[in-house]
Amino acid sequence: MSHLNASTSERSVATPDVRQQSLRDNRPEVAVRSAPVIDKRKALNTSNSNINNNSNHNKYISAKRVRIECEDIETDVKMSENTIAVNNQNNRFSLSSNGVNKNTQLANNAKPGAAKKLVIKNFEKPKLPENYSIQTWDRLKEAVVAIQMSEPVSTSLEELYQAVGNLCFHKMAPDLYKQLESLVEIHVKNCVLQFLNADMDHLSYLKLMNNCWQSHCNQMIMIRSIFLYLDRTYVLQTAQILSIWDMGLEMFRKNITNDSIVQTRTVDGLLKLIESERNGEGVDRGLLKGLLRMLSDLSIYRNAFEVRFLQSTEQLYAAEGQRLMQSMEVPDYLAHVDKRVNEEWERLLHYLDHSTRKPLIQTVEKQLISEHLPNILQKGLEQLLDTHRTADLSLMYNLMSRVKEGLGELCSHFNQYIKKKGKVVVTCPEKDKTMVQELLDFKDQMDLVATQCFSRNEKFTNSLKEAFEQFINQRANKPAEMIAKFVDSKLRAGNKEATEEELEKLLDKIMVLFRFIHGKDVFEAFYKKDLAKRLLVGKSASVDAEKSMLSKLKQECGAAFTSKLEGMFKDMELSKELMLNFKQYLNNVKPNGAVEMNVNILTMGYWPTYQPMEVHMPSEMVEYQEIFKRFYLSKHSGRKLQWQPNLGHCVLKACFTGGNKELQVSLFQALVLVLFNDNNEFSLEDIKQSTAIEDSELRRTLQSLACGKARVLTKIPKGRDILDDDRFAYNCDFKNKLFRIKINQIQLKETQEEQATTQERVFQDRQYQIDAAIVRIMKTRKTLTHNILLSELYDQLKFPVKPADLKKRIESLIERDYLERDKENTNLYHYVA
Repeated sequence: MSHLNASTSERSVATPDVRQQSLRDNRPEVAVRSAPVIDKRKALNTSNSNINNNSNHNKYISAKRVRIECEDIETDVKMSENTIAVNNQNNRFSLSSNGVNKNTQLANNAKPGAAKKLVIKNFEKPKLPENYSIQTWDRLKEAVVAIQMSEPVSTSLEELYQAVGNLCFHKMAPDLYKQLESLVEIHVKNCVLQFLNADMDHLSYLKLMNNCWQSHCNQMIMIRSIFLYLDRTYVLQTAQILSIWDMGLEMFRKNITNDSIVQTRTVDGLLKLIESERNGEGVDRGLLKGLLRMLSDLSIYRNAFEVRFLQSTEQLYAAEGQRLMQSMEVPDYLAHVDKRVNEEWERLLHYLDHSTRKPLIQTVEKQLISEHLPNILQKGLEQLLDTHRTADLSLMYNLMSRVKEGLGELCSHFNQYIKKKGKVVVTCPEKDKTMVQELLDFKDQMDLVATQCFSRNEKFTNSLKEAFEQFINQRANKPAEMIAKFVDSKLRAGNKEATEEELEKLLDKIMVLFRFIHGKDVFEAFYKKDLAKRLLVGKSASVDAEKSMLSKLKQECGAAFTSKLEGMFKDMELSKELMLNFKQYLNNVKPNGAVEMNVNILTMGYWPTYQPMEVHMPSEMVEYQEIFKRFYLSKHSGRKLQWQPNLGHCVLKACFTGGNKELQVSLFQALVLVLFNDNNEFSLEDIKQSTAIEDSELRRTLQSLACGKARVLTKIPKGRDILDDDRFAYNCDFKNKLFRIKINQIQLKETQEEQATTQERVFQDRQYQIDAAIVRIMKTRKTLTHNILLSELYDQLKFPVKPADLKKRIESLIERDYLERDKENTNLYHYVA
């Protein structure tokens, strides 16, 4: 409601137009006239103030033109049809529902300053001029046609917008919408003619279609801006009709794209354009993007384009996959597939609709990868693994991970490859010497592939371990034996191939192979035999390395596995302490002795079993042996000493023409050389009788002294082999630049008999373990069936064993009255207390 202000002079006040209609100019001005009465003016100011205080209420009331009268004051204001009460102390202004209040006359004898009553009357609703709707539509039609023809619009857009608002305000919106819809449809129908009779190539046709679509979109944007009031009032309130923009899309879809000829030519052109791009030709991606966006906006993208596009894609890549698999190597084919997949991703990024992503990529992956999965793996995986092509293997893994069964098939072939290659290394006797090193190298290669190429996939890592465990146990006991010997070669003195850090890493790798072997007791037997040699002969490269290996074995297999090995180290330490006391004892017993003697005391249960060997020792040595025996038994009564001359070694002082030397030899070599103090020449038979050394051992000993690098004896006649008639003489002309010369005993290659002996020893130990396990189980369970007993034995035993061997041990225990069979059920065993 406007704020009325009265003064002594006459003035005009403009009334605000809440509807902002174009009829504003027809409204009369508001005139305010004031009488020269101070009290009346005061009353008017008071009432105006009260009316202004109620403005927050009045602004939500629909306005109509009313007339206010107060004696000689008249004014036009916008008021509500409803009753408005304005209170000011005891004064009241009231507006009835019809806009006229009850007349109440002012008292003639009213005091100065008393309030006057206003009389408010309704104005009649303004009417539109005649033919206003027709004239307005003509102007609107003219503007729409101009927009469709890309011509300038003569009438301002603001006036057109106001005209649409006036028509909607006066309930003409339905007719206005129908007229606009008809006008748009006529224009679109005229546009379709250029596509029906067009004789042009597919590229020009697509450009014409794109131009038509872009023009239509721009036209509808302009038209909607003019008819925005219609779109936001009538259209928004009427659910049965489309918005102006959607109505334009529907007209375009109905009259142009749904035409079979137009639609077919458009889609054919799009497919040809994409095919050209796939063939390496340059295309207008903006054109493709615009037209595909058009199909998407018209909601015909899937039915009209996507189905045919995926069919053509499938046909293209099906033929391409068949052709290239026959003509390309697998690495080149994989690179081509990766390139194709990336190209399709680019198309999705630039112009294809996002809904096409999944079916398109699946189609490409199926035709180029899934359909050729067996061929790719059979033809290429082994080649890539053999040549260590990590980049191509990584690409293969990435591509296989895209398809459903890809990684499963890749893992299976990877497993088969490892078993195939590993079996060749393990089962071939010619590779025994290099078996462990080849297995270590092979394991490193496969670990590298699993880590770098296969993304540390747990499935591949487990498959690698399973494959190694499977093939390394195909040849029973031999891998365990060779691993033990390989460790011996690395821990033996003189191994200068690696530093301590490198040796530690190598031992860690060896332990990985050790975990795979089932016959760990075989490894223990050979490792213990070699460790004994290293400790007794002093050939261990490093005590720290030995103890590190022992710690790793203990961590892997437990304290029981390494208890004997630890006992061997303990014996060596105790022997060192014992020899300090013995030397003091020897100084008291024989203060001027010419021989320095060192003895190692070995506990028989810890060390390998050695065959006792009796030889003829020089009297000086026998004397010292007896002195040590008295010393030891004086400290440890009840024990028995058994000498092992085959494990001994000596340092001899030798006199030659060229000068004196010190010879570091074995005890057997020393026994032979000492004979030449009494005579310069001996036959083979003479030496054998004098020393009592076993024949084969004696021949190897003489061969090392007379046929090796340091020939302190001369063999007559000359030759490499020791024959029965050979004679040996002292070589006084022996020369060597070194003062101390080590003459190595010729190592006899381990014969089949010795290997069989070691394995037999392992087998015997296994029998004892089987017997103990059976008794332990039966003592706990008292009664068991045969099958359950075998099952529990397999759980407890840590080495591979056949059911027939277990049955033999059960029979043996029955014979020894540890078990008995049930009288009624022979498959049931009872423990005999």
